[in-house]
Amino acid sequence: MNLATTRRTADYKPALAWFAAVGTAWVFVLVALGAFTTSIGAGMVFPDWPLSNGSLNPDGWLSDVYMFAEHSHRLTGAVMGLITLTLAIWISRREERRWLRALAWWALAAVVIQGIIGGQRVRLDGWHILGMPMTVGQLLRIPHGILAHIYICLLIAIAVSLSRPWLEHRFAVSRRIRIAGSLSCLLILVQLGIAVVMRHNQAGLAIRTFPLSTETGALLPDTWAFPVAIHFAHRAMAVVLGAVLIAFALMLRLDASLPKLMRAGGNLLIVLLIVQITLGAQIIWTLREPGMTTGHVVVAALLLALTFWLTWLSWHAEIQRNARP
Repeated sequence: MNLATTRRTADYKPALAWFAAVGTAWVFVLVALGAFTTSIGAGMVFPDWPLSNGSLNPDGWLSDVYMFAEHSHRLTGAVMGLITLTLAIWISRREERRWLRALAWWALAAVVIQGIIGGQRVRLDGWHILGMPMTVGQLLRIPHGILAHIYICLLIAIAVSLSRPWLEHRFAVSRRIRIAGSLSCLLILVQLGIAVVMRHNQAGLAIRTFPLSTETGALLPDTWAFPVAIHFAHRAMAVVLGAVLIAFALMLRLDASLPKLMRAGGNLLIVLLIVQITLGAQIIWTLREPGMTTGHVVVAALLLALTFWLTWLSWHAEIQRNARP
């Protein structure tokens, strides 16, 4: 082991690294509960916030599925906030890398803003906008959903950058793989943005046939309105995104110079893509059965997480070279 490797190994902080990894895993519990809450329409089962029916332990929340979904989502979000606060303070006190300290504080800012938006979604649910079908509170569901995915990326970047492989290895990744990964992440975020708008405009069944758009087998819908257009945009983007993700996965799989873990990640990317398409079809065929809808949202978050993880690793050398201590 040379001097540089010895220094990087000494920089590894196992307790901090594991805390960041567990915290990143916890966010998917939050995503799953949030998706389930929305899928069953339980987002306004409690009309107050931050308490639920004026209590931290509202009567009946363990026996009523609607109350359980929303209250457990709130509790999980509070735990996520505490995890992120602890992570930001811990990194700021123990980490020499300025850019990593900044990422930790950005993650804390994101989770605080996310909590505020979630709270205002409840408080402003009765505020109507002239000419708009949704109230102010209902509109806030859209930035709430989009920010959640950006927050996931921040947590992954932090956890990966604290890991032993990041500190001890140098990943020699081609420029075309870095570009393909970055494009994949961008397109996933665009698709998730479209999905959030579709979901919260109740347009998930605006087109009730799959894979084609009409009962007669036409590619395009017979009639157009905003719900139909946003639903069709989601399907069209899925085709584009699927092609880009498959190309990215094949690049990883066929590059023998990459670590085996990254090449395996390419295989897993294709598996998750197949699962996601299957769940999307099942949403239509089962008329938005809550389990299928929740699974579709969770797998989408996992697809983003895996793609971003692979892309962040691919930029390892560039980040290390250009970042200030």
